[in-house]
Amino acid sequence: MSDSPGSAPAPTAAPASPAAPEPRPTTLRRLLAELRGPDVAPHPLDARALAALAANPGCGRRALLDGAGVDKTALAAALGSPAPFGQSQFAFMRGNAFEARVKADGGAELMRLLHERMGAGSPAPVPGEVRVPDLSAAGPQGRAARTALALREATGAAAGSAAWTLLVHPLLALEVAGSPAYLEPDAVVVCPDGRWTVVEIKSFPMIDSSADPSKVGAAARQAAVYVLALERVADLVSGARVDHSVLLVCPRDFSNLPTASVVDVRKQRSVTRRQLTRLTRIEDIAATLPEGTSFDLERCTPTELTAAVDAVTAAYAPECLAACELAFHCRGRARSAGAVEALGRGVRGELGGLTTVGAVLAAARGEGAPGAGAADDDDPTVLALRRAAALRAEALKSRPLEEGAVLKGAVLEGVVAGCR
Repeated sequence: MSDSPGSAPAPTAAPASPAAPEPRPTTLRRLLAELRGPDVAPHPLDARALAALAANPGCGRRALLDGAGVDKTALAAALGSPAPFGQSQFAFMRGNAFEARVKADGGAELMRLLHERMGAGSPAPVPGEVRVPDLSAAGPQGRAARTALALREATGAAAGSAAWTLLVHPLLALEVAGSPAYLEPDAVVVCPDGRWTVVEIKSFPMIDSSADPSKVGAAARQAAVYVLALERVADLVSGARVDHSVLLVCPRDFSNLPTASVVDVRKQRSVTRRQLTRLTRIEDIAATLPEGTSFDLERCTPTELTAAVDAVTAAYAPECLAACELAFHCRGRARSAGAVEALGRGVRGELGGLTTVGAVLAAARGEGAPGAGAADDDDPTVLALRRAAALRAEALKSRPLEEGAVLKGAVLEGVVAGCR
């Protein structure tokens, strides 16, 4: 009788409540596919892109395009502002050859370097006895699940034994702004004591045991993303712990012989985790877009793509030029709008509520400026700007800034410097 149509219909809806959240990921995937183009394969989001995104969490434009899997290099070219940077084919081939050498013979050289630098208290790995599990599977979800299983098995095998495990190009999943990102470190080593250690292999040299600080810093920020993703897996594995120091392997001096250095990424990990949690969820950004917005490079005209990109808020800074493919487009837009962000975050911070070049010029001249960012006579920043402009004009033996003057970066830098 309980299965009859006329019996108590209300309780039948109760079991459906736990499954209610399920449609949202499907809806989000469909939305992102529509923004990218239904026939366009998603561009993978790697750790380098995530590190750059975490460094500028206020940029909704990059968050949405990366989450949707839009090829920003192709998009920048379609907008007429191609990014003139990237790895040369020679550097790419050299990097691949060096990585293959480090991982040759079952990773014997890599394991030797890791034990030498980070394996104190653990038995030395025996060549030929290091476990190298097969991580192949169908699709990114399958590979991520296979990686998680291999890490669990390796941790269990290491307990109470001298077993070392090398995972070559594992795939890790990390949720970013409500969308999954799949990350592929060069290698992860499971030590006999249960530690999981990220290995980063780079082709820039270490000369006299020292490498370019900027490149080491970029590698540390990238490795910190891998550490965060590994921690999600380690939370579900008994006895596992993720090492907050990573092994950076590079060519020694000017040879192709590998050497290694230990890099502590705790600071980068904390910063990246905090910044990623500050990211606006992708569905919230997409909800503000006009109906019909699309970044489909195959179907949209350059005018339509420009309108679509401009519909998403950006947070441009000169640092973007070294990290984002759309930086030159965003810089052009910032300059045409007279935004002070084009001169750097430091200048923007010094100017407080003055958000445009016109407002800064008006404040320095002692004039009012209409709209947002107008000068306030009682604002200490405005008073400092006027004093700095007067001192600069006196020093140059010229009149104060004239109406219609073209503001160069050096001019504003000089005025702002007087405020400090």
